Amino acid sequence: MTDTNTSGTSTIQGGIPTINKELLSQERWQAILRYKQEFLQNAAEDPLKHPYMDQEVAASWIRSRNRGVNPYYPATTATKVSLEQLSEILQANHTLIEVTKSLSLSFKEMILACGYIFYLLDNNGVILFHEGSLESFTSLPEYCSRTGIIANEDSEGTTAHELCLRLKRPVQLLGPEHYCVAFQNSIASAAPIKNENDEIKAALVLVSQPLLNTPDEDTLRRMGMYSLGLVTSLATSIETQLALNKTTDTLNEANEKVESFNRQLQITRDKLISVHSTLNATSAFIDEGIVIIDQSGQILHINPAGMHMLKLRPEETNNRNINEFLEGNSCLIGLAKKGENVTIEEWLSVGTDRYSYLVTVRPIINPDTQELDAAVLKISSSEKLTPAQSKKIGSLATYTFEDIISENKEFKKSMALARRFASSPENSLIIGESGTGKELYAQAIHNVYRPQGPFMAVNCAAMPRELIESELFGYEGGSFTGAERSGRPGKIELAHGGTLFLDEIGDMPLELQSVLLRSLEDKQIMRVGGSRYKKVDFRLVAATNKNLYKMVKENLFREDLYFRLSVLTINIPPLRDRGNDIVVLSQYFVESYCRKYGWKTPQISPAAQKKISEYGWPGNVRQLQNAMIYAVNTAQDGLIKPENLPNYIILETCPVKVDKTTTINGNVGEMLCLENLEKAAIETALSHSNNCVPVAAEMLGISRSTLYRKLKDYNIEY
Repeated sequence: MTDTNTSGTSTIQGGIPTINKELLSQERWQAILRYKQEFLQNAAEDPLKHPYMDQEVAASWIRSRNRGVNPYYPATTATKVSLEQLSEILQANHTLIEVTKSLSLSFKEMILACGYIFYLLDNNGVILFHEGSLESFTSLPEYCSRTGIIANEDSEGTTAHELCLRLKRPVQLLGPEHYCVAFQNSIASAAPIKNENDEIKAALVLVSQPLLNTPDEDTLRRMGMYSLGLVTSLATSIETQLALNKTTDTLNEANEKVESFNRQLQITRDKLISVHSTLNATSAFIDEGIVIIDQSGQILHINPAGMHMLKLRPEETNNRNINEFLEGNSCLIGLAKKGENVTIEEWLSVGTDRYSYLVTVRPIINPDTQELDAAVLKISSSEKLTPAQSKKIGSLATYTFEDIISENKEFKKSMALARRFASSPENSLIIGESGTGKELYAQAIHNVYRPQGPFMAVNCAAMPRELIESELFGYEGGSFTGAERSGRPGKIELAHGGTLFLDEIGDMPLELQSVLLRSLEDKQIMRVGGSRYKKVDFRLVAATNKNLYKMVKENLFREDLYFRLSVLTINIPPLRDRGNDIVVLSQYFVESYCRKYGWKTPQISPAAQKKISEYGWPGNVRQLQNAMIYAVNTAQDGLIKPENLPNYIILETCPVKVDKTTTINGNVGEMLCLENLEKAAIETALSHSNNCVPVAAEMLGISRSTLYRKLKDYNIEY
């Protein structure tokens, strides 16, 4: 409840109540709504002890329950004065009613348009006059807007006007604070009308249209402020006008007050209309696309800017799905289903073109099912990146050194060295095989040195040569065919104030290495097609699985860039050299995977642990994680056995019988056996992935290009 006299709740500034923002929150709305269900079902519940309950509201709930008010259909306890009594009451309040009608004309049209209901009650709770249609209040009983109804606590339970009359001050009730369920989706604001002796003469009430969903906090605060301000200002104007009718000596002064209050009414009215425009029009963004989707990606609403970005005409928006425009590896829908509020960079395919946009995801989660009802996507050009948004683009730096698991002495030495280097602003080079956790190290380093800045990750091997320069350095509008008209910043520019992580640096084209070197030396960049340099401040962390020193000797990598990158070098041991870490990590992956889906965690049998320890793990930790996921999904009776492991592990760890009469020397024979095992492992991975090469490569812990080459070498059909 919000009133104007309770300490810490609100104050009066220029006659307009100022609302305590903490009281008008989604959290409080939902907490009271949940508790109300408990209170109505359990007579022993004491609302006075609930942390979110206002004491006056809680006391009213108790009185309503004790008086037998039906919270689900209060009409059963409602009463109406007789026609004779009503005639007398209306006659006694004739001047009050006429003044109220006259002053309410200025916003009557707005009330009807917005679905509000407004009514005037005498000091006994009898409805004297009302404006507003019941058509938008289908959940409210009809008696609430009938002249002559006694709408007091005995009939309707806890209401804003009842507390207003009882407490003699303006009161606002937040949806579920109402005792009756019919009112729990509306915000009600009430203000008293006093006579010249400061006695309560009547009450004005403004009830919002029923809200289909819990409104966001900004909307709650604005609705609360403007509706309570409107009804309080009108009550003051009515008091002034009534005083004018009795006191002619102060007519000029009183008229000035009325005009002033009327101006305030007009301002408040305009602001209230603006609130409803915001509620009813999600297309208020000028140059940003707004797309509302359901849990399957079906487009429910799209604004003109969004249609322009996706090149859709209004008649083409029906039965369209956002997945039609997303890349195949997009995680956007998955993030929305997890309830994550994030900003990510997405490539959208529009016709034959691809465009990079920043997509802000705001999921709407059903409070009962905890599942995604809908999601609001804000699509904007990446060059309009804010510092907060740039922090979330590319990869999220979520890992710290505390998250990296190891009991191995050598690995701990590597991690300790990385932790020391992390505090330095110098460039760092992380060397390790694929799947050893180079990006985890990079994220951990970032979260030590510049955790508040952006973490921009670029895989130099995964990007076409013709795109990598514009991806790193950005480009000016019209600098090449297909370029966005307004241009786009590159990853180095977006990494300003944070960390740039260049993975697979050994695959960067030679011609681009010199440009990167200059950026590292001068700390400034020039966009492709640009003519001006822009200063940037970033910390570079590079990673590779190649021997860069050897590549320098073979003229495949610039020597000066190598020495610039390798100021602080960190070597990550491969998984096969980490001893018992293999078993420790396998148990961790099994537990975390089962915890994610709420499954019972199976045990890893000693025989399976032996196989896991004996296997060479060419794909390192990434391959181990995928193998454990496979094992969990095939295990039975709560136990992972050797037969639950991928076949390539069984094949390589089984003893290989060699014909003793062979004339091939031992080294060549060993090579041939390993080739057979490798071929068998590839065939097994393809079989388990339904011949999906990307999935098979992930299972094997190797890159797609490597797998394609081996498929050709072994003449494996897929």
